Amino acid sequence: MSTRPGITIIGSGFAGLGMAIKLKEAGYHDFVILEKAADIGGTWRDNTYPGCACDVPSHMYSFSFELNPGWSRMFSPQTEIRDYMRACVAKYGLAPHFRFGTEVVGLEYDDAAGHWRVSTGDGGTFTTNAVVSGIGALHVPSLPEIPGRESFRGPSFHSAEWDHSVDLTGKRVAVIGTGASAVQFVPRIARQVSRLHLFQRTPPWIQSKPDFPISPRMRKALALPGAARALRNSIYWALETRALGFTIDPRLMKPHQTMALRHLATQVPDPELRAKLTPDYTIGCKRILISNDYYPALNRDNVEVITDGTAEIRENSIIDSTGREIEVDVIVYGTGFKVTDALNEQRIVGRHGRKIQEAWQDGIEAYYGITTAGFPNLFFLLGPNTGLGHNSVVFMIESQVRYVIDCLRLLSRTGARALDVRPEVQREFNDRLQSRLHDLVWNEGGCRSWYLDEHGVNRTVWPGFTFEYWARTRKMRPEAYELIH
Repeated sequence: MSTRPGITIIGSGFAGLGMAIKLKEAGYHDFVILEKAADIGGTWRDNTYPGCACDVPSHMYSFSFELNPGWSRMFSPQTEIRDYMRACVAKYGLAPHFRFGTEVVGLEYDDAAGHWRVSTGDGGTFTTNAVVSGIGALHVPSLPEIPGRESFRGPSFHSAEWDHSVDLTGKRVAVIGTGASAVQFVPRIARQVSRLHLFQRTPPWIQSKPDFPISPRMRKALALPGAARALRNSIYWALETRALGFTIDPRLMKPHQTMALRHLATQVPDPELRAKLTPDYTIGCKRILISNDYYPALNRDNVEVITDGTAEIRENSIIDSTGREIEVDVIVYGTGFKVTDALNEQRIVGRHGRKIQEAWQDGIEAYYGITTAGFPNLFFLLGPNTGLGHNSVVFMIESQVRYVIDCLRLLSRTGARALDVRPEVQREFNDRLQSRLHDLVWNEGGCRSWYLDEHGVNRTVWPGFTFEYWARTRKMRPEAYELIH
């Protein structure tokens, strides 16, 4: 393997694998994939909590060029998704390109040489012409700032770092947080524990999950020519219609809200509990969750939903905001991830010694979420404002991968060493994007969510349809970039 690879990919989730596969297909074989862990998978390697599964139908949450007619369910479990990713590595011959146990701790652009110096956690460095960051947004666990959190004597862990050595059977367990992960693992552990105290800050909007096992007969039918593609296309357009309320007018979210309220009323007969679980914000402002077994789990006699907040954690208990002390044996944090500050914390130095923190001092931004002015030949996959609330991010990744390949081809054609998006182009794009986001559902009624940064600006979600993003990134515009020779 080259000690000075032409292209360096960081991360081995869907983004990193998709980039690597398409690089090979385009004739670029001089690349490495750096992975800090000992195996591939990203999100689908790290999250192994009970009930972990995708909340986008599997036939859509997969590569369009590598359809899998053999998914066991409409919404596949974590192990099956990871197996699919491993099969992609084997089929496309990616194994020789991996460097496992290699954490990237710094990137520095050399103006004179026109290349990047990559620093790794083991003290090593090497140079590379281009860097593709495929680290994604949902990988740095966020733990709440609760006084005394470190003093708790029992086991405590984040859902993304599930401690499988801890047997929850018969234990008094506190779950802090009610996001997408908690909605999946709470029903599983509620059956095991003696008491489950669920600390809920904000109730999520939850719709029923159209999940079902796919019979061997149906899998056989999907293996017929064109069948899996037809199913994928129908799922894509069904999901895309959900974007109407996101991208056009929040009032169009009303049918979704009606469906969610009906789901809640059907599954939670107790009016007092139902009131606790009814959100007071417009649906879609935060991530809409899907589940058929979360609400029934909260009806159990051994489960208590606490909305008073956590004031303090002590050695063997949690004090809520009313002063009540609740003794617990284990704490599980379902408190999500650091999203808007995950990229901002990286050590990246661009042209003329400018740090990424300086470039993003007013908030993280990029041109189509892919390139940032002052950082030549550095490409982000699932970068700022390319997340979704309605469809599959794998679709977005494929659009971005195609765009990066287009950029690399421009360099090959022109003989330039690097390209750098023009600051005025990036500025105009982001001003337009934020103007569009301002009147949409994510800013409704002062809504707060992990989509927003500390200034209340949405740095996470794409404000349009995914086919619109696909069309806009289908061909890169050479005039948007400065070529560095």
